[in-house]
Amino acid sequence: MPPSPPPAGAARSAAELNERIRALWSHPQVPLTPEQRDEYARLLAELARVERGDVVEAA
Repeated sequence: MPPSPPPAGAARSAAELNERIRALWSHPQVPLTPEQRDEYARLLAELARVERGDVVEAA
């Protein structure tokens, strides 16, 4: 079961997103499942938004 996205208004840090991305790749020779590829794509998109500064952290 893929992890839930963060609640609306909550932003994950780039470090947290990188950690989650690395956790998906248990071993470089093991391909990702379709669900893992979907989660990877979501995490990359969220990381890109954080790096661009499009996300404002919740108070």
